[in-house]
This record gives sequence, C-alpha cells and structure tokens, in this order.
Amino acid sequence: MALPLLTYKPSSQNQRVKSFGIADLNEDTPYIYRLEDAASPAEIRTLIWAAYRQVFSEHEILKFNRQITVETRFANRSITVRDLIRELAKSEAFYRLVVSVNNNYRLVEICLKRFLGRAPYNKEEEIAWSIVIATKGFSGFVDALLDSEEYTEAFGDFTVPYQRKRMEGRPFNLVTPRYGEDFQETAGTVTTDWRFTLDKFYSAKAKERRLPEGDPGKFKDMAAAVNTKRYYAQNIPASSIDYLNKVPRR
Repeated sequence: MALPLLTYKPSSQNQRVKSFGIADLNEDTPYIYRLEDAASPAEIRTLIWAAYRQVFSEHEILKFNRQITVETRFANRSITVRDLIRELAKSEAFYRLVVSVNNNYRLVEICLKRFLGRAPYNKEEEIAWSIVIATKGFSGFVDALLDSEEYTEAFGDFTVPYQRKRMEGRPFNLVTPRYGEDFQETAGTVTTDWRFTLDKFYSAKAKERRLPEGDPGKFKDMAAAVNTKRYYAQNIPASSIDYLNKVPRR
C-alpha cells in the first residue's frame, strides 16, 4: 500500500509571487514552447528538442539516447506535450544517466527543477517526495509529478516545462549536473586532493586570512622583518662612535 504524500509548508519562492503590473521582458525571461504555436514540421522538431533539453538538461543529445518512436508519435499529434515529457522521463536513457547515479533526495531536487520548473521548497518536501519514490518507484513518482495540480496549472498538456520566474542566479541546467559529488567520489571521476584542503584551512596563510581586521597577528611578519639592530640618532651608544676617524688629519 502506497503512503500518501506527506504535508509540507511551501515557502515563498519567486514562482509563487505574482509580478506587479506588466511582466518585464529581459534576458531572464524564459522562452515558452507551446504545441499550439507549432504549425510546421520544423517547429515541431524545435519543440521536441526543447523537451529533450528540459528533461535531460544536456546541450547535445546523442543519437542512441533519442526516443525515435516517441518523437514520431508526438509529430503525428498522437500524444500531448505532457505525454512526451512523461515518456522521456521514463526512458532507459534517463534512468541510466540520471536515476541510477543519484540518491532519492537529489533525484527529487532534479525532477522538481526539470518537471515543475522550481527548486524544492525545503527539506520536508524532499523527504515527502523521496517517500513516494520508495513506495511507488521512480515511474510512480514521475506520474505523481506530471499529474499533479501544480503541473496542470503551470504547464497543462501542451506546454514544455521551463524554469519559472528566474530572478537571480544561474539557470538550473547550468548548476544541476546529472549526478552529485557523492557519486563522483564513488565512481572515481573526481578525487579530492586533501593536500589542498589542508592547505586551505590549516596553513599559516589561511589562519592569517581568518583573523579579524586590526588583529596584531596580521602584522607578525611585518614586525619580524624590522631590523632592530639599526642605530638611530636619538639612541646611539658611545661605544659605537669611532672618535679617531672624526679627528681631522693634517
């Protein structure tokens, strides 16, 4: 028996706040791909490519990752955009590239960004959706997202999902790679060099950078560099004066 979705309190993110007056168009405004606007075969192909970018978050899709049968059904208007997104999300390529290399919490973050166009509200939402993955499987999780009221109100059946109302920061597809650092360490694709970590936190220079402004410790090297053996005019011992050289010679 599948557990119901746990309740969580949504936070006020950008996509939940309505704009004042006329929406301003700038470089952060997403381009919306709708099936109603696609009349020619070229526009259909453009919409399909937009769906691939949104689901896979890849700048280039390899030929063996494409779902030719699904593309043909969509080009023939046999399925909707929502069905296209569903088929791509449940494909073997997406499971291999995204699902199999991430834990449930990160998978929730990725799927919310790519299918609902927003980041998770909080940790409680990540836990709630991760329970759905554990009980219904990834396929049931995809159905729960795409059949949700939020998806229907935001995108409906004929609009490709997009990042909603980005006000700051970089786009999701630039900051959310296909797998996280934990998998990179396990797979050996990225190895942490602890020498740099130790140097970053425990070296003398690092400790000096963490000192507050005005701390005498910041001037320790400057004080050590001062030559205290020099003689100054106001403090010259008599033993250091060569009197014979000062006597004029005839």
